[in-house]
Amino acid sequence: MNERLKRLSQTLGPGVLFASTAIGVSHLVQSTRAGADFGFLLIGFVVLALLFKYPFFEFGSRYANVTGTSIIDGYDKLGKPFLFLYLIITVASMFFVTAAVGFVAAGFLENLFQVDFLGNWTIVILFGICTGILSLGKYNALDGLIKIIASVMIVSTVTAFILAMINGPVEQIDAFRPPEIWNQAGIFFLIALMGWMPTAVDLSSWNSLWTLERIKQTNFKPKLKETLFEFRLAYLITGILAILFVSLGAYIFFGSGETLPNNNSLFANKVVTLYTETIGSWSYIIIAASAFSIMFGTIIAVFDGYSRSLERIIQLSFTKKSFKPQSKFKTTYVLFIFILAIGSLVVVFQFGDKLKELVDFATTVSFLIAPIIAIFNFKLVTGKYLSQDSQPPKWLKILSIMGIIFLIGFAIFFIITRF
Repeated sequence: MNERLKRLSQTLGPGVLFASTAIGVSHLVQSTRAGADFGFLLIGFVVLALLFKYPFFEFGSRYANVTGTSIIDGYDKLGKPFLFLYLIITVASMFFVTAAVGFVAAGFLENLFQVDFLGNWTIVILFGICTGILSLGKYNALDGLIKIIASVMIVSTVTAFILAMINGPVEQIDAFRPPEIWNQAGIFFLIALMGWMPTAVDLSSWNSLWTLERIKQTNFKPKLKETLFEFRLAYLITGILAILFVSLGAYIFFGSGETLPNNNSLFANKVVTLYTETIGSWSYIIIAASAFSIMFGTIIAVFDGYSRSLERIIQLSFTKKSFKPQSKFKTTYVLFIFILAIGSLVVVFQFGDKLKELVDFATTVSFLIAPIIAIFNFKLVTGKYLSQDSQPPKWLKILSIMGIIFLIGFAIFFIITRF
């Protein structure tokens, strides 16, 4: 047993980073909004998104463990057109994704320190801190902190959920009428909700990069089943938390006549208040700090993931170097961090103070490109690149095909409805 726990502790890391990335916007913002605006109506779609997108995230971890290379290297093996298409997808979405995450994180930062007079300067400061940390190579020092923060947030969410269930749902006002989901606005939000539930499919490449980085850090190569167990445990926790956030939004806001603000700072305050009204006012500073810390961990993971991905794409496109997890922070990595920060700030300034519009746009873009990455990942782990005993079991292959159909179907449905 001690040996098993030791091996798990050495493997633990990539799944935690994945969870900290996912618990950010998709949970604190989108899941809470889903419950607040539609009650429990959308909880089935949350479960479907979690189920049908699962294989494509797992394939990133599977491919990295078996081949010792990232799944981005796999795209290169499929052919240069696949790698360049992934580059186009990454560049097309990364500024909007980073802007949305940064905008939300800035709101929780303002709420924590009660400084709403800085406006967009809050995001500039936040991006500057993230850029400095990653450029100096200090991200690894945050690994243990993120695990502690995530644990506090999990305990807080479960506690708030239990107390909300005990207290019962908020009393609905007499004039309340449930919103329509099958109109254009409802469908737009549904697609946005599933776009980042639990996160964008194109971020599956980060799992493989983090898996390789963890192996390098610990000098420990886990078995395939150990890597998959660590990821599956994190994914399960992520999914359960999503359902709890929807439930909290439904129990505390749905039908009350209250609406979640569109301003990022006011929205953050409302979400934190959601917890403190059920747990107790004494918990405000703990919840506020935990919520911001989760978002801070998310934004750093986003900066790191995109910059690592872009660096690897450039290496594969213009050099013949074999993959080596980063042992130091190279010039190209730092350059991409700065480019990402500047481009994302431009997007933030364009959207102004419209939290929901920015988040919905970013998540919708992610959902529309998800089928392409899903097909890439499926092709890699079911073809000649993995041995038969390393490939996914039959049930997972079937689920993958169903997931691809699900993603394509809803993408087409959205396009038809929208345009």
